[in-house]
Amino acid sequence: MDELSVVVIEDDPDVRLGCEQALALEGIRVRGVESVEKAQRLITPDFAGVVVSDIRLPGMDGLSYMRALLAKDADLPVILVTGHGDVSLAVQAMKDGAYDFIEKPFVSQHLIEVVRRALEKRALTLEVRQLKRQLAQQGGLDRRIIGRSAPVEALRRLILDVCATSADVLIQGETGTGKELVARCLHDFSGRKGNFVALNCGGLPETLFESEIFGHEAGAFSGATKRRVGKIEFAHGGTLFLDEIESMPIAMQIKLLRVLQERTIERLGSNQQIAVDCRVIAATKEDLAALSAQGNFRSDLYYRLNVVSLDLPPLRSRREDIPLLFEHFLAMAAERHGRALPEVDSAQLHELMAYAWPGNVRELRNTAERYALGIRALSSPAMAEKAVPLTEAVEAFERSVIAEELRRHHGNLSRTAESLSTAKTTLFDKIRKYGLES
Repeated sequence: MDELSVVVIEDDPDVRLGCEQALALEGIRVRGVESVEKAQRLITPDFAGVVVSDIRLPGMDGLSYMRALLAKDADLPVILVTGHGDVSLAVQAMKDGAYDFIEKPFVSQHLIEVVRRALEKRALTLEVRQLKRQLAQQGGLDRRIIGRSAPVEALRRLILDVCATSADVLIQGETGTGKELVARCLHDFSGRKGNFVALNCGGLPETLFESEIFGHEAGAFSGATKRRVGKIEFAHGGTLFLDEIESMPIAMQIKLLRVLQERTIERLGSNQQIAVDCRVIAATKEDLAALSAQGNFRSDLYYRLNVVSLDLPPLRSRREDIPLLFEHFLAMAAERHGRALPEVDSAQLHELMAYAWPGNVRELRNTAERYALGIRALSSPAMAEKAVPLTEAVEAFERSVIAEELRRHHGNLSRTAESLSTAKTTLFDKIRKYGLES
């Protein structure tokens, strides 16, 4: 864990300097800035420290920034500094989640004591998060999101980094890349006890959308004979997964934005506000930024959802994972259908790696299913049309073979070179060429 630090946001240079000096003399790392806008560059997800902020600031005020920070990380200690006339605001801020507040003028020792308690709390929170991530990794994330390519390794690391936070997530990827699988992993490793609730925004008629999301009271409309809990309310304490978010009607986008900002809903036919605590994960196969620029998706909703963005790589950009994925899907299909595990020869493997896979992992899984059922001919006009250059396919295959042998020999270069019947210098050059770590 990084050494904990404090960010002080104070526009009065004398007060800011005094805070910095007092904390630094106690051996506490501190950085002072005069505005929220400058602080935003310093406070990243899982920030290893605490924030001390004046309420009255130029630009965004301290209260608004506190709410924005806590929306992303509810456990981040935020200490507010207030003038005498702002005490009531600070008290309300404590109810809204502020760690503590300090009233001006204050003595340095009081600031140090409050900051030390906050740092101890933050250290414990980050330690628990790290432990959860380690347990999640041991729990088999690499067996759910399969692959040894650099993009997949990076994806797994990012999932472990953000799964335990409350930040909303936007998953972007082509059809068949595994967006719902990633969403389920984020939920399963988050520690949330509530439901994982999935809704395909493109599969609902617009007339039913509002009732499906918000629920309704009996008599709210014709045919509503009894109360129905909506998807958002059902996801309380858990995760709401909105697939194909680009298909959500514009009118519903406005209402969803309000829910994300206020975390409350109203069932149709009711005036009662219901508080909801659910993490929202949205998925899209489209470029939402481009749709927003064209006016086909609300830009404010896009920026609200895009707190954390996960971009799923298409299968053609991680060809070295194809043999491993195909072997995995083949074994699953053979077991499911009660068939012996068929062998795949090198020619068929080359063909798999040369194909562009427009349907991505889903298409590969279906191909493995057919192969397990005895439909062994992998060649097809579609594969021939969408084949990639031979050199690219060969390099991808070579990379996957080297990566597998390195893994099998636990990174031992000599044993790997011996098993591949190649010189160590040649192997080292190829490891460097393909970006592999021995």
